Amino acid sequence: MKIIQEDDGRKGRFTAMSEDAVAGEMTYVWAGDAKLIIDHTAVDPQFSGRGVGKQLLMQLVAFARTGHIKVLPLCPFARSMFEKIKEIRDVLSD
Repeated sequence: MKIIQEDDGRKGRFTAMSEDAVAGEMTYVWAGDAKLIIDHTAVDPQFSGRGVGKQLLMQLVAFARTGHIKVLPLCPFARSMFEKIKEIRDVLSD
């Protein structure tokens, strides 16, 4: 699984690729220079149950940590993952 990030300075996304197929994506919008809002996560049903959503989130968390960025998870999937995985809460926005 390869994860690609795209960002235009206003919004961005992480896309999980399995060979030439899009397995899933997590989108976000910027809320200032040091905060982003996760607004959507989608996984292709063909890849359901393989941890694609979690892989996308972990890549986003790594990006946030590197750039000292805070994250506001409005997407229900991302919000539930932050509730389950306490080790990633360091990037949560107040």
